[in-house]
Amino acid sequence: MSKITYNTHDNKVHTIDVQNGLTVMEGAVQNDIPGIDADCGGGMACATCHVYVQEEWWGKLPKKEDGEEDMLDMAYEPNKLSRLSCQIVVSDELDGLVVSIPSKQG
Repeated sequence: MSKITYNTHDNKVHTIDVQNGLTVMEGAVQNDIPGIDADCGGGMACATCHVYVQEEWWGKLPKKEDGEEDMLDMAYEPNKLSRLSCQIVVSDELDGLVVSIPSKQG
């Protein structure tokens, strides 16, 4: 289990334990974190699980695949710290990860 913190656009903080091997998106959906819609269920076919990763965690994440970059083009206000939470697999190395959820999903 790893602690993941989800900051919503309305400044609410949700810190939950997510089982290693699940994605950050699955942790959000299973714990009813508002703002992550996950319309495609994690198939990287939409951008409704878009999050902003805190910069200090950026180097610990796996590199973005080309398909993720393409999907992020459809996200609401993507920036250099944008990721699809369905592509971030929780592990011990990510214990304490903090992500922010945009005010709406693409």
